[in-house]
Amino acid sequence: MTELNFDANSIEPATGRFELLPVDDYLAVISESAMADNKKTQGKHLSLTWTVIEGDYKDRKVFSNLNLVNENAQTVEIAQRELSAICRATGVLHPKDSSELHDKPVVISVGIRKGSNGYEDSNVIRKFSRVDGKELGDVTDATAPVKGAGAPAKAKKPWQK
Repeated sequence: MTELNFDANSIEPATGRFELLPVDDYLAVISESAMADNKKTQGKHLSLTWTVIEGDYKDRKVFSNLNLVNENAQTVEIAQRELSAICRATGVLHPKDSSELHDKPVVISVGIRKGSNGYEDSNVIRKFSRVDGKELGDVTDATAPVKGAGAPAKAKKPWQK
């Protein structure tokens, strides 16, 4: 058991899950990522938490999973194509670790997936786009070392004031 020492009378109770984000485009960053077993534990997915970083829905979360290890080759291909779009949108073309994709602004196009099998409707990311509006194919690796460059300065993230 874990000791809590909590007084529920002093905190307003949760009223249910968040309402879905409306279908729209949002400026967001990957704030968390982890490899996890899929439901059948016969594969793995890259679990991504996206955080909206501006506007009326700032700090709201959207979740996505990329089935990178799966016995179904088409499922893996779809996940790899989505990861390629994310990499191109962030400018990180050769990530060695998913954390390299964190805190890089991306425009995510959010849709709604109809619920089934007892699950409610949920948000789904339909498209990843570059912040500058350029096509995903027109990208150079933002993480590639620049000849003669020293250690990068600790700078504020682009959306921080």
